[in-house]
Amino acid sequence: MKLSRIISNAGEWLSGDGPNRQVVVSSRIRLARNLTRTAFPGWAKRAERLETLGLIRPAIEALPEMHDAYAQNLTELTALERQVLVERHLISREHAAKGAGSAVVMNVEQTLSFMINEEDHLRMQSIRCGLQLHEAYAAVDKCDTQLATRLDFAYHEELGYLTACPTNVGTGMRASAMLHLPGLVMGDQINKIINSVNKIGLAVRGLYGEGTEAMGNLFQVSNQTTLGESEEQIIDRLSEVIIHIVEHEENARQQLVEKRATTVLDQIGRAYGVLCHAHSMTSKEALNWLSILKLGIDLGLFPDSARVTIDELFIETQPAHLQKGTQGQKMSAEARDALRATLIRAKLKPLPEPDMTKVPLSPVSDSNEATEAKKEPDDE
Repeated sequence: MKLSRIISNAGEWLSGDGPNRQVVVSSRIRLARNLTRTAFPGWAKRAERLETLGLIRPAIEALPEMHDAYAQNLTELTALERQVLVERHLISREHAAKGAGSAVVMNVEQTLSFMINEEDHLRMQSIRCGLQLHEAYAAVDKCDTQLATRLDFAYHEELGYLTACPTNVGTGMRASAMLHLPGLVMGDQINKIINSVNKIGLAVRGLYGEGTEAMGNLFQVSNQTTLGESEEQIIDRLSEVIIHIVEHEENARQQLVEKRATTVLDQIGRAYGVLCHAHSMTSKEALNWLSILKLGIDLGLFPDSARVTIDELFIETQPAHLQKGTQGQKMSAEARDALRATLIRAKLKPLPEPDMTKVPLSPVSDSNEATEAKKEPDDE
């Protein structure tokens, strides 16, 4: 499979359907594994890294799940191609910066991807649409079990799987969900939720993981500890918390509709107007307005069929995707902003104007929101 095929398809996790889809964009399970008697990638010499690659990549490509897979050594990819994979959440930012001995292998549906010689010798991830952490784990656990028959993974009877970073020792598993939380952000409740989640040993991060900004009202929630609990216990605990967050988000949206309907309608109307008519738009601005439009779909102001289009635009308007469309020609930031706006206008052209009657105004909400209505997404 060629990279062009990856780029031309949204991927099952993005275009499919799953439980709690209106709030939970995706669920991901990542397992870290290392070979015995081989230095971790950060300490390994070039020859050792290449030897590790030679052992792991054929084993992955032999998996039945990876029939017709996309497999590429990172040294054979341009910096732009690597960034495209980062924007699709198929490799990490750290992996994109690696050199000789590093590679990526992913299946046709883009639901399984394997990073070789990232921080660990092997990091395998499964990603699903909606809240499907158990399903994602089942898929990657099956691959892990098959690979363990061909590769000698480092395992300690008391500690569990040994990893390059001590925080991953044990199960070696990170479970996470990408959540779309415009209601909690607009209702000024998001910090309270983040603090509560942090206190129970879970982490809340931005769009591309640790150290990144939460643009487009998108937040990643994941486990922080990998030792002392089984994989199932970690997933059960995380799933329970995510369901609670989903309930809080739904309540926040309901309160906004009941008490701040003018603000909600104003934001959705502005999002529609700006996205359909702007001729220049930054990546951050696009994500924030698309988030509001996505909220409008959830509230029934737009046809539900527009959901996939909006979700695809979250990915396709990222810088590397825009740059890739020019076949490698270097673009200025201004040119990218103009191309982004053009792409959005074209894809939203069939979208009808929002049906504002779906959110009825109440006398209370209509009279108390004159100032709130002027706020823009970036002000949230």
